[in-house]
Amino acid sequence: MRRWVWLGVVGLGLIGGAAHAGEPRARVRYTGQVNLNEATAAQLDLLPSVGQKAAERIVAWRQKRPFKRVDELVRVKGFGRKRMLRLKPYLTLQGETTLQAERVPVPAADQG
Repeated sequence: MRRWVWLGVVGLGLIGGAAHAGEPRARVRYTGQVNLNEATAAQLDLLPSVGQKAAERIVAWRQKRPFKRVDELVRVKGFGRKRMLRLKPYLTLQGETTLQAERVPVPAADQG
């Protein structure tokens, strides 16, 4: 019985992949920055690899003690050094939050 369930799941995955074969591939391009001390949870959620829960942890952290340096993000649960370094180009402590996530097509040479 398990084998049939597994084959069904694999078959659905193959069918689903075929449905998207004709569509152009896209990636997300991020522009702008997020002010760690002023951004809303929704704005923080726009950051790559940051979801709603992680954004809420950032907001909770800064309510206790505002960030003095961007590198202090590693003190928030779930943000290690690698993740912080990936996000660092999009983080600031000054100015407005201007981050935008835009889907852009992948050039044909980069596909497959």
